[in-house]
Amino acid sequence: MQTIIKIKDPVERLFAFAKERHAITMRRAAGKPPPWTDDPVLRDYRFCSVYRELDRVTVWIADHWRTPHADDPDLWFAMCVARLLNLPASLEAVKYPVPWRELTFVQRVDQLWHRGDRAFNAAYIVSAPTAPKHVYLAEKVLTPLWEQRRQLRPKMDDTLNSYHMVLGQMHGFGSFMSAQVVADLKYVEPLQNATDWWTFAASGPGSRRGLNYVIGRDRDTPWTEEEWRLELSRLHSALLPMFARAKMPKPHAQDIQNVLCEWSKYYRAATGGKKPKQKYNWKDAA
Repeated sequence: MQTIIKIKDPVERLFAFAKERHAITMRRAAGKPPPWTDDPVLRDYRFCSVYRELDRVTVWIADHWRTPHADDPDLWFAMCVARLLNLPASLEAVKYPVPWRELTFVQRVDQLWHRGDRAFNAAYIVSAPTAPKHVYLAEKVLTPLWEQRRQLRPKMDDTLNSYHMVLGQMHGFGSFMSAQVVADLKYVEPLQNATDWWTFAASGPGSRRGLNYVIGRDRDTPWTEEEWRLELSRLHSALLPMFARAKMPKPHAQDIQNVLCEWSKYYRAATGGKKPKQKYNWKDAA
């Protein structure tokens, strides 16, 4: 396999990363023995799937909360809870949170803490100005959301972008976290028919760095959201025929945003910079 980082064209290099990362997913699903790649960085560190819907946490959320409750008008609220915790074990412990019971939620997370279990996934940084975090989130973020549920339910004429803007105005849900909820809700009514289903994405710190790497800028060069979305649209258009030629599923823009986030970690590691935080022990993988 050609070393990914040595590919000169930046878009082809990004696609080679996406192709090999997806190949890892497919080789593992086919029951092939690990390691599923010869690439040392992809082999030794954790990277999210190319397609967000194939990530372990998203699969759990879809199977246990989203699909069984697809007709619930307050599924949006459950997805907010899901992404704040973002950990299947803790989501299983708190149970489907509609209707919302603040005290029950706090008590169930308390039980996790007392057992010495984690309640939050480190993949998303969820900050709280006061401790304990779950109490703050319950009182100051989730209960206010629930109290405004009639206004916050997605509507038939919403686009992904318009609903992202609505949710993003709520305390505790900035642009990045709101986009994660939108990415879950886009697979059920009413957002599954949104006109911008394939094209909507919102940036996060990792995808801003990743796009900077692709276009040859310093990793921390700032973006406006409008500039980032325009450049992402161009990149998305350039990548689509590459995915098609490789007979890979068509990615939506939020998949490409996800790829850019993972690319920022890969690129830095492969070029001798900082290694990703999470190691992957394929020797113990099932």
